Amino acid sequence: MAEITIKLIENKNQWEDFLQKHEEANFLQSWYWGEFHLHLGKEIQRTGFYENNKLVGVMLSVIESAKRAKYLTVPGGPIIDWGNSNLIKTVFLEIKNISIKNKCIFARIRPQLIESESTKHVFLQNGCVKSPMHLTADLTSQLDISKNDEALLAAMRKATRYEIRKAEKLGIRVTKSKDEKDIRKFYDLQIETAKRQHFVPFSYKFFSEQFKVFFDVSKALLFTATFNNKILAQAFIIFYGNEAVYHYGVSTEDGRKYPGAYLLQWEAIKEAKKRGIKKYNFWGVAPIDVKNHRFSGVSLFKRGFGGDDIQYLTAQDLVINSPKYIINFVIESIRKKVRKV
Repeated sequence: MAEITIKLIENKNQWEDFLQKHEEANFLQSWYWGEFHLHLGKEIQRTGFYENNKLVGVMLSVIESAKRAKYLTVPGGPIIDWGNSNLIKTVFLEIKNISIKNKCIFARIRPQLIESESTKHVFLQNGCVKSPMHLTADLTSQLDISKNDEALLAAMRKATRYEIRKAEKLGIRVTKSKDEKDIRKFYDLQIETAKRQHFVPFSYKFFSEQFKVFFDVSKALLFTATFNNKILAQAFIIFYGNEAVYHYGVSTEDGRKYPGAYLLQWEAIKEAKKRGIKKYNFWGVAPIDVKNHRFSGVSLFKRGFGGDDIQYLTAQDLVINSPKYIINFVIESIRKKVRKV
């Protein structure tokens, strides 16, 4: 059995080159997501796993400081060969070591693995428990955009296709921007949307730093739908690897009267196709059988474009400090119930 060695990776090209060779790689494990968290003042670690001096896995981990405790997160990763038992064992030991070193009470991992009994077993076998709260979107709606435009439109829900055509006839305009000054308006609309849909908004710095990092490398665009000089909807789309991700969206009261959001998504899909991307990820959706989920309405909108639901393994927690973790578990369980997520 080959020995697995661990090294920190400080070379951006080495990190990104590895990710580009792996279909499951995503922006949450990208070099740029790490830079974004550094800009927020957080500590991160980029870990490389080597077998016979060959890089066989990478893991971006982020240290989060909450009022009740510090904890480690591994969003959308690690990116490894999940059939290599020796590598898996080493990765979990390293997650534990990083957590202990940084005085974290637990590590929260949401791997880029389709949920199944076998993937659940891997984490159970390595001492994890199901997290009471999500880390990133695990149930997503994803659309294969390798087909031509006519085929994509034909596969949509009839009402969705109608709204796109209606928006085009009305003369609704969709623009694309990389201007950081436009982020302030997006943030303001997020506050408005949060009040209407009852969710906790992100800070301005959270948006501005994230946009800056991805815009600077031409991996993101801000789409805006307008009618009669009034904003109807905006969306922040990340283009990374083989997928485009509808990461954040906001809307206005006028946007509820006119179908700007539908045309906006269609234009974002066409932009992704121009870039040679094969998959459009509408990001998180509510479970179909949960009627009181606060995202049920927007989930119906997303699913109308004809994508398939993809269920990744939900966030898993590797417990480091049991007494403190139990307190955290209870608090998060209550929050999840109150927020209906």
